[in-house]
Amino acid sequence: MSDEPKVPSKRKSPVAKPRGDVAEPGASSLYVQSVEKAMKVLTAFDGSKRQLSLSEISALTGFDMSATQRFAYTLSALGYLLKDPDSRKYELSPRLLDFTYHYLTSNELVSRATPYLQQLGSETEEATNLTVLDDTDIVFVLRIVSRNVFNAHVITGSRLPAYCTAPGLAILATLSDGEIDDILSRTNLVPYTASTVYQPRKIKERIVQIRKQGYAHTEDEYFVSDISTAAAITNAHGRGIGAVNIAVARSRWQADRDEKRFADLVISTASAISTRRRIE
Repeated sequence: MSDEPKVPSKRKSPVAKPRGDVAEPGASSLYVQSVEKAMKVLTAFDGSKRQLSLSEISALTGFDMSATQRFAYTLSALGYLLKDPDSRKYELSPRLLDFTYHYLTSNELVSRATPYLQQLGSETEEATNLTVLDDTDIVFVLRIVSRNVFNAHVITGSRLPAYCTAPGLAILATLSDGEIDDILSRTNLVPYTASTVYQPRKIKERIVQIRKQGYAHTEDEYFVSDISTAAAITNAHGRGIGAVNIAVARSRWQADRDEKRFADLVISTASAISTRRRIE
């Protein structure tokens, strides 16, 4: 593994791995492969290009042109893809945002966290975020920005690796060592910057420290000049179901003043959002 820092690239949202009672869900008679294929067509639109031709979709999905044409036509007829009549290329439709809207309005954690994050953002005048763990990544499900926001390209739905982000590390610290080993084994551990901690042994060492202090702190590990402090939101069993973090640009950061203050704020905010430790 190279020690050279890598420039962050756009992370493609993967098709969610099916979860079920069998080791290989695709082997089950309940598994509908056409649904999986339709999702592959949609996730081929990863943001690197606004429009894709049928041949580009075919190359990205591995489907032959006939299958690609059928799926693209069906998704277009359903309103999830738009076809440019001139270029004959496809792009994602705003209708896909319906899923985001329904997720955000029906998600109990988002509803519970929103007023706390708004208060935290108002108090600190920094960007505050709610993230959840999805396989090996964290996903931003709520983001309160301020006039001092460091990275305007991080928006709701953005996906970052858990192992080198403060929210991801805060959530990982609530999991068992076996679960952490599994997640790290399936993660592409690379140094996004010169400061990225990407060696499994060192990641697990810092997780031990996070468990002791109750919060995670990263500096310049995914984005240069980005400093983040996070604490996990837990369920009744103490398991992380999300994380609250404050993101600060280095130009505004004063270590002797800010780390302790922001750590206390995210810990108290996460605690207020967390489900009380009781078994129903």
